[in-house]
Amino acid sequence: MSHAIDLRIAAAKEAVLAETGRLHAEFGRTKAQLKYDGTRVTPVDIAISESIQRAITARFPEDQFFSEELAVTDAPVPVTARFCWVLDPIDGTNNYANGIIHVAISLALLESGVPVYGVIYDMARRVLMHGGPGRGVWDGDQRAQVAPEAPHGHSLIGFHSPVEKVHAAEGKRLIENFKIRGLGSSALHLAYCAVGHLDGVVEHNNKLWDIAAAAAMIGEGGGRLDYLTPNPFPLREFWLKSGRVQYVAGNAAMVAKLHEVLGR
Repeated sequence: MSHAIDLRIAAAKEAVLAETGRLHAEFGRTKAQLKYDGTRVTPVDIAISESIQRAITARFPEDQFFSEELAVTDAPVPVTARFCWVLDPIDGTNNYANGIIHVAISLALLESGVPVYGVIYDMARRVLMHGGPGRGVWDGDQRAQVAPEAPHGHSLIGFHSPVEKVHAAEGKRLIENFKIRGLGSSALHLAYCAVGHLDGVVEHNNKLWDIAAAAAMIGEGGGRLDYLTPNPFPLREFWLKSGRVQYVAGNAAMVAKLHEVLGR
């Protein structure tokens, strides 16, 4: 095990947990505004992002730090450091501003562009989910894993309606074959799959920061994450204007079934 990674994992947990009081205090009270890309942001998103960045960069000034709430750049920023961080300070901002409890703080540690540990605070359950290759997957204090059952008609699949309507037919087929849960937080969908609360996930709308933390967890939990778009890892550059990431996840049998249902 790498001592350098262990130090960063401890710092990540501390930095995320330090923001939970702020997250709960402003829940349902803050106002959301539209960003350049049509998504929403609140002052709490920005405050959490800045606070976690300060905490991490003070400890590890040689690391690169990327967040959904950074200023938009004209061109991608190359990943040059051995370690970099990818943060979504509030995954589920629409939920958060509207008083819907399915919200997460999602922080990923990457080594050489590959996610090696994820830390995700689940606001609804007040639980810290975390894990990575060789270090286990944890749902709070409990060791966790991907649900082992074979897919069936009552399997719970995390799924959000696709932004691009060209994928609407895939959504129809999913609804015909499974029970659907759309929580409004992509980070929670994949993390819940990694710890066994959801049986599978299909996502059409993700950006890198939505999934980086849970991507570190899913394989260690005994699951698979198959990308339907080019694999974003190893991360070579970070850009807020990057394209959407589409994927399916679950145990091996579930992933095979999801490919069959989607037809790709």
